[in-house]
Amino acid sequence: MILTLLPDTFAIVRMGADEEWTGDFFSITRTAEETSIVCRESRVRAGMHADRGWQCLKVEGPIPLKTVGVMADLATALASAGVSIFPIATYATDYIFIKGDHVAAASDALRAAGHSVRRG
Repeated sequence: MILTLLPDTFAIVRMGADEEWTGDFFSITRTAEETSIVCRESRVRAGMHADRGWQCLKVEGPIPLKTVGVMADLATALASAGVSIFPIATYATDYIFIKGDHVAAASDALRAAGHSVRRG
């Protein structure tokens, strides 16, 4: 697989279940208890409950929805290197969010597992 490290820094934000969000790159998961948003860190307002400092590896796609094991393969390589992930899937591809201080370890682990990592 080819993964591209996106240039932006991201945050994972926890909001109330009824709060709304706008922006140009974000992913929302809403449950009865909460709304979780992954977005560019620059979009996080003061006072918001957010975990900042995440970098994003985009799996170059498209990846057909019937494809099996893409995230499992990548997650296994990263777990073996002690790198925690926050994965998100879209219709076309997968994104893996890792803390910024683990980018080098993640890149090394993915390359050792036979993947290509490049900067976007």
